[in-house]
Amino acid sequence: MPAPGITLGDVRITRVVEWSGPIRTARFIIPDSDEETWRRNEKWLAPDFWTPAGDSYRCRIQTWVLRSEGRTVLVDTGVGNDRDRPQVPQFAGLRTDYLARLREAGVTPEDVDVVVNTHIHYDHVGWNTELRDGAWVPTFPNATYLIPRADHLYFGPDGAHRTGAPRDEHERVRRQGGKLVFDDSIAPVHRAGQTVLWEGSHRIDGNLLLEAAPGHTPGSSVLTLRSGTDRAVFVGDMLHSPVQVLEPGWNSCFCDDLRLAARTRRAYLARAAELRELVIPAHWPGHGAAEVRGDGDGFALSAWAAFPRG
Repeated sequence: MPAPGITLGDVRITRVVEWSGPIRTARFIIPDSDEETWRRNEKWLAPDFWTPAGDSYRCRIQTWVLRSEGRTVLVDTGVGNDRDRPQVPQFAGLRTDYLARLREAGVTPEDVDVVVNTHIHYDHVGWNTELRDGAWVPTFPNATYLIPRADHLYFGPDGAHRTGAPRDEHERVRRQGGKLVFDDSIAPVHRAGQTVLWEGSHRIDGNLLLEAAPGHTPGSSVLTLRSGTDRAVFVGDMLHSPVQVLEPGWNSCFCDDLRLAARTRRAYLARAAELRELVIPAHWPGHGAAEVRGDGDGFALSAWAAFPRG
């Protein structure tokens, strides 16, 4: 029996969940948001995206598996096992059966042809590698890893974001964590000669196109799917929560350039509403994706995707 998913045009999409649960509070993750908006939309935000008791933000760490033109493409690779993550203690030393879940979806590591990292954050690149005999090696031996050049430069050892002394202890830990992410999840695949560093745009095949969408990080990107009359856009961390559809000016606490992130978010939501693209973020629980429509100065959700909620 095929894994649950949806088909858009000639592309089959399934998802593999690494981790699901609450992380901090809703207004820690979306600091610009207000309690009134969450309460007003409680009927559909809870329980998938928000737990009102305790104001808990809920998310999933997941990989989108695309089968397109005879190839298997993974969009983002989660946290990974055995990681030292001082900046996110909740995921330090995480151990999951992610690879078994990937196999349940019909994919072995050897089957993967392309890995897309929408950006370089710890929860999007972790399973790029795995620990074998004390060394980090590529998890997917036959894959080409597509990594935005801007993020590779920014988070690499010579990145400008690590110049100068840290302003405080929080920034010191963040920088330390960013170096660890690069060292264990990016550098090993680059040394193995499996990376393609792209900028501007990069066509994967006739159905799939990567496009730069900076703001959340300098190299943040989206993956656009166009097959037949069907449209979708995998937006990574452009949308941590559906409340950002209602108020596209609201950034997450993880966004690097706040003005650019908000501008990019609004532009892609406007395009999705106009072209009826299915919007597929990285971390939404529930049905995982939605169609959007214009609503005054903002946007609204018009229909959930047909992915199972489980």
